[in-house]
This record gives sequence, structure tokens and C-alpha cells, in this order.
Amino acid sequence: MATDSVFVANAVGVWKGTLERADKFFNSLREEELQYRVAPDRNRLIYLWGHLTAMHDRMSVLLGVGERIAPAFDEVFLTSADGASGLPPVEEVRKAWKLVSDQLSAGITRLSPDEWLEKHTSVKDEDYAKDPLRNKLSILLTRTNHLSYHLGQTSLVQR
Repeated sequence: MATDSVFVANAVGVWKGTLERADKFFNSLREEELQYRVAPDRNRLIYLWGHLTAMHDRMSVLLGVGERIAPAFDEVFLTSADGASGLPPVEEVRKAWKLVSDQLSAGITRLSPDEWLEKHTSVKDEDYAKDPLRNKLSILLTRTNHLSYHLGQTSLVQR
């Protein structure tokens, strides 16, 4: 296996494992547990779940593997703080998480090692020529770190 293929397979494997942990955690929570805060005056678990759903929804577009499924989540979970606006019902977040995760997982599986090293969709050709690290693999790596960070926050919750 070529070196690029090994690096890509490793990054995809870490993403999948981290996403599986998040899926297992969030889907194990009862509705009232989703209201728990990671710390006093900090985000609730339901907010983190919606935030991650919105970020992963955007990620599908950046990787060129799908269209947005839950663009309405941006206002609630990305541009507003927890509590600044009403949140959608838990079942809507649960459904969006599944749809977004399924689309993203299928798309990630389809990309070849060479495609991972291509520019992501929000970078211009001239910018990519100057900095080829602005590729799809960098999106996967940064979003894996983002997901891991928020999973770490969930461990602070007193259940």
C-alpha cells in the first residue's frame, strides 16, 4: 500500500471510530439527560449534539460528498449560543444526526486516497496552488479533532 493510502486509511479509521463513540454516547442518553450541562453556565449536551450535526452537515459540502441536510441548524447551533434561541425537539436532532452521519460516512468511504489530497470545495484554485494542504484530508483531520474535543467535554457531565 502506498504511503498516501496508509495515511488516508489511518485518518479515515480514526474519524470512523470517533464518530462511532459519539453516536453511541448521544444515542444512549434519555431526553432529560440531554439537558445536562458540561459545566455550570456551559453548553447542554443537546446543544453539543446539534452543533456537531451542523458542523458535519457543512463537512459533506466541503468534501463534495453531499448537499446540506440540516441547514436550519446553523442559526441555532453555530451562530447562537446555547440558550439564545429555542432548540428543535430531541427527535429532530436525533433524526438529523443520523441522516447527516449516514451521508457523510458513505461519502467518506467513496473518496479515493488521491481525492483526499484534492482541494476542498471552499478553497479557490489559486489559493490551493499556494497551499496544497488546504485539501479534503485537512478537513477530515480538523473535524476529527473538533469531534474529539466535544466528546471530551461530555465526560465532564455528572450523570
